[in-house]
Amino acid sequence: MKSRDRRQGIVVVNTGEGKGKSSSAFGMVFRAAGWGMNVCVIQFIKGQWKTGEQEAAKRFDNIEWHALGDGFTWDTKNPEQDIKTSRAIWEFAKEKIRSQQYDFVLLDEINYCCGYNWISGQEIADFIRQERPSWMHLVLTGRNAAEEVMEVADTVTEMRKIKHAYEKGIKAAQGVEF
Repeated sequence: MKSRDRRQGIVVVNTGEGKGKSSSAFGMVFRAAGWGMNVCVIQFIKGQWKTGEQEAAKRFDNIEWHALGDGFTWDTKNPEQDIKTSRAIWEFAKEKIRSQQYDFVLLDEINYCCGYNWISGQEIADFIRQERPSWMHLVLTGRNAAEEVMEVADTVTEMRKIKHAYEKGIKAAQGVEF
């Protein structure tokens, strides 16, 4: 693995209506951990819901996992609390990035927070430009990525839904979707 002083970090955005944004990012998490990088995963929406990715991450000493959200906020009964929670998670994420302890940071589902206007895309983009260490890999996932965030990113992928099992009445499948 290249040392930090020889590495150019990459900012990746996975967005769009299709499935696979977080799944792709989790693949990068395990790839980075496999190379010995220190990894931090911060989830903005999912709360204490048990996932296979989180269970797998427990097997790695170099992955730190924080599922801090209030759950699936599109069903929210308390938008003020969702804003408060998202802002607190964003402050936590900035501190983790500023600590320079991690080679790779995943901000899972942060793009939803922009789409709901809980955190501005400009604020995120400014932080990335001004405070992310140049050697740190940073991945941001979720629908509705802000234009400002996509502009600052090195790689942007938009997932497009063609069809989804849920439309046939098939619920989320363990091992495939969580």
